[in-house]
Amino acid sequence: MTQVKWNPRNNMISNFNEWDRFLTDFFGDMNVQAQNSSNWNPNVDIQETNDEYIVTADLPGLKKKDINISLKENTLSISGERNVESKDEKKNHYRMERGFGQFNRSFRLPDEILEDKISANFKDGVLTVEIPKAEEVKPKEIEIKVQ
Repeated sequence: MTQVKWNPRNNMISNFNEWDRFLTDFFGDMNVQAQNSSNWNPNVDIQETNDEYIVTADLPGLKKKDINISLKENTLSISGERNVESKDEKKNHYRMERGFGQFNRSFRLPDEILEDKISANFKDGVLTVEIPKAEEVKPKEIEIKVQ
């Protein structure tokens, strides 16, 4: 009789592989589904300074008319649509990674903002929304006197 040393690591990896196959069989390949999805979400950065919040969104290939910005009940919403480029019968696509279709990003804002002073700028495919803070929430410096 041949003795084989049992290695729990090999057994664990085998279990993970079986579980991965089960999920792929049940749900399908998630990478393929993500590539075929018509919805996309642009990348967004949110910064805070002493005076304002700044929301920056990457929207390459869009024009100003393709973007909607709204504020309702302290929720800033950025939405729009990027259409698929027209197909050229002479060109074959081997891989398409850029997302097309509608998008909608929403962000909850603090109560202490100046809604009527919000401004937006769109340049070179980058949307920047500046949201000023109300005076009562801006940090104040207190001078320390030395005696």
